[in-house]
Amino acid sequence: MDSFSTLIRTASHEQHMEAETSTFMSDLLGGRLGVEAYARYTEQLWFVYEALETGAEKLASDPVAGAFIRPELFRLSALERDLAHLRGPEWRSGLSALPATQVYADRVRVCAESWPAGYVAHHYTRYLGDLSGGQIIRDKAEKTWGFEKKGDGVRFYVFEELSNPAAFKRGYRELLDEVDADDLEKQRIVAECKRAFALNTGVFRALGEEFPLSA
Repeated sequence: MDSFSTLIRTASHEQHMEAETSTFMSDLLGGRLGVEAYARYTEQLWFVYEALETGAEKLASDPVAGAFIRPELFRLSALERDLAHLRGPEWRSGLSALPATQVYADRVRVCAESWPAGYVAHHYTRYLGDLSGGQIIRDKAEKTWGFEKKGDGVRFYVFEELSNPAAFKRGYRELLDEVDADDLEKQRIVAECKRAFALNTGVFRALGEEFPLSA
């Protein structure tokens, strides 16, 4: 029988690929969009992480979610440094969430407040994704728009407090395997993972509409 971490990974594979191969992300990584599109994407991430991390402290003692609340993962302050670099010191005044982003952030917040196991699903799809595929985005952003390597503009993707990301990811998967939930609850967590990827894809779709490549 597959471990729970394997189950989650395989069950959400299709949604994961859909998110990664969205037109917006393909255009962004292909260097076909300007830095403005990257900055707008970074703004959307701020809303999602604000929802993920603002309620995190309250979950630290939760029997299911508690083990996943790791301050060394938190990305909000790194995102804020990036936005200050991309948008200037007044970045907050121009910050706006796309409707799709608002839906995503609201769902994360609902899980954080009322369903810790569902919160774990969002935690997994975000942080493990940032540790993995996020590094491709960082590399492309540095090359395409000339950001300093691992510096302002791409700090979101730099997990300075993790000395060994590969070992951390292994440990994270072990935490997933130890999640205290029955089979039905685990199926609900898997379904929420799929939902998280779908919500993320919705944000990419909205960004693609805002930044269409001129035909």
